Amino acid sequence: MESPKYVIGVDFGSDSVRALVVDALTGKELADDVAVYKRWIQGLYSDPAANQFRHHPLDYLEGLEECITGALAKIGPDAGQYVVGIGVDTTGSTPAPVDRNGTPLALLDEFKENPNAMFILWKDHTAIKEADEINHLAKTWGGVDYTKYEGGIYSSEWFWAKILHILRIDPEVREAAYSWVEICDWIPAVLTGTENPDVMKRSRCAAGHKAMWHPEWGGLPSEEFLVKLDPLLQGLRDRLFEETYTSDEKAGGLTEEWAERLGLRPGIAVAVGAFDAHMGAVGGGIASNTLVKIMGTSTCDVMVGSEDEVGDKTVRGICGQVDGSVIPGMVGLEAGQSAFGDVYAWFREILSWPTEVLGPEIGLTEEQQSALKDRILVRLTEEAAKIDPTDTTVLALDWLNGRRTPDADQKLKGALIGLTLGTDAPRIFRALVEATAFGSRAIVDRFRDEGLTIDAVIAQGGIPSKNDFVMQVTADVLGMPIKVVRSAQAVALGAAMFAAVAAGVYSDVSAAQKSMSSGYSKEFQPNPEMVEHYNRLYKEYLSVGSILGDTLRNL
Repeated sequence: MESPKYVIGVDFGSDSVRALVVDALTGKELADDVAVYKRWIQGLYSDPAANQFRHHPLDYLEGLEECITGALAKIGPDAGQYVVGIGVDTTGSTPAPVDRNGTPLALLDEFKENPNAMFILWKDHTAIKEADEINHLAKTWGGVDYTKYEGGIYSSEWFWAKILHILRIDPEVREAAYSWVEICDWIPAVLTGTENPDVMKRSRCAAGHKAMWHPEWGGLPSEEFLVKLDPLLQGLRDRLFEETYTSDEKAGGLTEEWAERLGLRPGIAVAVGAFDAHMGAVGGGIASNTLVKIMGTSTCDVMVGSEDEVGDKTVRGICGQVDGSVIPGMVGLEAGQSAFGDVYAWFREILSWPTEVLGPEIGLTEEQQSALKDRILVRLTEEAAKIDPTDTTVLALDWLNGRRTPDADQKLKGALIGLTLGTDAPRIFRALVEATAFGSRAIVDRFRDEGLTIDAVIAQGGIPSKNDFVMQVTADVLGMPIKVVRSAQAVALGAAMFAAVAAGVYSDVSAAQKSMSSGYSKEFQPNPEMVEHYNRLYKEYLSVGSILGDTLRNL
């Protein structure tokens, strides 16, 4: 009998890191464990009012060890000996400055409390000015438009904008930083002892979607372009990378040190990393003409197509199209919304304010306050679902964290209009849910307007598995059925699939998908009457957004 072959998918999210152990031969999910980022959860190093969100690298390292050992312990004392590979996915673009050894500056004593020396989380929008400058120069300098395969608009959420912002505002970090790394590149490098920036294998996914890397112009943007953008970037290109790698390849073998820390065998395969949405799309069963929606605090919307299907199309206003970023040999296309679940969480926080401020005055314990807060979204969902959508005047714009797709614009803000003295909390919540669904519809329309075909929609993440109301509204707004991935950990499952390929269990990603896929737990069918209603309301959403756009940017 063949011995078991386990693989581990490690998913680094915004608030925590999760490890999922999977039987690579059967796809059975054996155990998972979550480690919360201890510094992040305290609010350290971030300033939401300034759109500053930073992760300390120790949160990643401590969480990595905690969640992997925790998951293996749930299986049994010998589980580690059967693990043959590890795959890693992360948020992105989430870069950090490193020294010549590849050590993030925040791990050095002199920078350990400096947020600018830490990983700059995807949703950090402190680099809006720099993104604007990149977009302007790319269109006017007379050379290659390096945003061509980035949807034509570079975002403040991405690699170069964030780097330039830090170089400008922090001379000490500027002097100490030899190079910069994405977290999806750094974690596999740490596990394999290849942290040196000159030898570290860089993710095709991250480089292509966020760093304007493309074979058409020989890799990264030219030195001439970068120096014209700002002389502070001089020489950095040579200290970054030329080659990129797809995630079916090995970043290297697990080091003795990390094997001991994790309870694994040294030398097992560690796959090249990638972003969570792209590996998650693989875990969800992505194929041609299928849109996969990873729905959580934000959304990432991913498609793939063959070179023949995509051809010479460059899709405007998305987050990039990159050969091999999702499935090697196919072009991956990424879009998304800067806020989805975060919109609902924002409204919950608004409604929780009296409880948090006045609760102690009237004798509520912290446990009681927390219990009330936890119930708010549940009751809002129940009551909003009872409302006839034609019996409310409230319309919302979902740009509370700017707009990612279509046409990235982090200067935009959200809005609520049509309020009356009869407007209550459930009606506002329903309008917010509808607005996030309209944001999803705008992405679908952009793909279709650019000549791509969408025959099926697959959803995964916390929202699809927990909130039927949100999913039904989304299906009604899209006018398409939505299948929900059975696995609650589809992103980590995708990382595990890449681990299985890197370890040689499967010859390619498609073979891993066939054997390891979880299938689908339910399907939401659009209601024809609601489809008609939302077609009309969607036009109002677009009209209001167009009218208010300049005002919202300038507030």
